[in-house]
Amino acid sequence: MAKDIEVGGQGEFHAKDYHDPPPAPLIDAEELTKWSFYRAIIAEFIATLLFLYITVLTVIGYKSQTDANHGGDGCGGVGILGIAWAFGGMIFVLVYCTAGISGGHINPAVTFGLFLARKVSLVRAVMYMVAQCLGAICGCGLVKAFQKSYYTRYGGGANELADGYSTGTGLGAEIIGTFVLVYTVFSATDPKRNARDSHVPVLAPLPIGFAVFMVHLATIPVTGTGINPARSLGAAVIYNKDKAWDDQVCTNRI
Repeated sequence: MAKDIEVGGQGEFHAKDYHDPPPAPLIDAEELTKWSFYRAIIAEFIATLLFLYITVLTVIGYKSQTDANHGGDGCGGVGILGIAWAFGGMIFVLVYCTAGISGGHINPAVTFGLFLARKVSLVRAVMYMVAQCLGAICGCGLVKAFQKSYYTRYGGGANELADGYSTGTGLGAEIIGTFVLVYTVFSATDPKRNARDSHVPVLAPLPIGFAVFMVHLATIPVTGTGINPARSLGAAVIYNKDKAWDDQVCTNRI
């Protein structure tokens, strides 16, 4: 237990205690008997489905609006800034909606990091990752079902290494970008923060969504920005082209 000192309104000092939550067990069979466990898995599936549906539609819409071969305007569309806002904004919304149900992971890299930190059990981590990947595949599948011609013509939102960049450069960009995201998740959800920084109101989904936004601005020109193995895998599965699969080494890191 640690203590922090908070100054009261009348010049008084109050001790404020905080406790680190106990580490999650490696195998927690009791979870399998609880409805809250399955509800959390469903929440991760739906959140990742919605995340891919909205963001991939945004990417395809931007490419169609700027395609000069089909009457598009090269300066039209939402641009890279709008795409980054779509990804960051959806993460903000979905983490806010699901944080109280599943923790709002929506990303196997985040789940894996929290598992290594003993924040979730192995059973929960595996089931979350499966739900996230299936949700991503279904989300991209919905986009293809609604806009098949646009989906195929404009790359299906799949992550591909841009021309002029080596595989090592793409891999490095994805590793650093994923680190920024996971580091922000741990910082924003630190149980000690409420004690140390009680004067600074922090809405955890906001810095997490903003981290996603910033990383997208930096790495969209390189890899299209993965930083989420489920996002990269789901788009590759539905798009199913050789280059999208070949570049998975850059955009999937776990």
